Amino acid sequence: MEFNGLPLHPLVVHAVVVLGPLAGVTGLVYAFVPRWRWLLRWPLVALAVLVAAASLVAVQAGESLLDSRPELAPLVEDHQDWGELLRSWSLAFVPVSLLAAWALRGRSPLVSGRGGGESRMPLGWVASLLLLVGSVGLVVLVFLAGDSGSRAVWG
Repeated sequence: MEFNGLPLHPLVVHAVVVLGPLAGVTGLVYAFVPRWRWLLRWPLVALAVLVAAASLVAVQAGESLLDSRPELAPLVEDHQDWGELLRSWSLAFVPVSLLAAWALRGRSPLVSGRGGGESRMPLGWVASLLLLVGSVGLVVLVFLAGDSGSRAVWG
């Protein structure tokens, strides 16, 4: 897979590197700062979907790059494993973010109060815990996959 003659993998990876931690931090803030939930609900879901899509494309483009340059296989073995785990984690983060958006509510700053509401307890606690684990895991896996990839390329 190429874009204008460049391998697509290093181009798409940058989307994951930027959007992954952004989604993770947004998830943490959404879980623990109720007054910002009204503002962050849909950005959290959108970021989760974008990270999942970018990670799917990155893994597919990485496999395509490896198929065209099989001599790289021993160098990128760890990176490939971390990337596949990151892909699975980011795909699992989408339903977690949807659950959190549904179960965790915050006060609306609108005069009418539309869009706000009370959190659905005890499901809210479960959603907060899942969002905490999912967000931290997403940030850690982006770091580990990126670090192993940069070590494979730059030594």
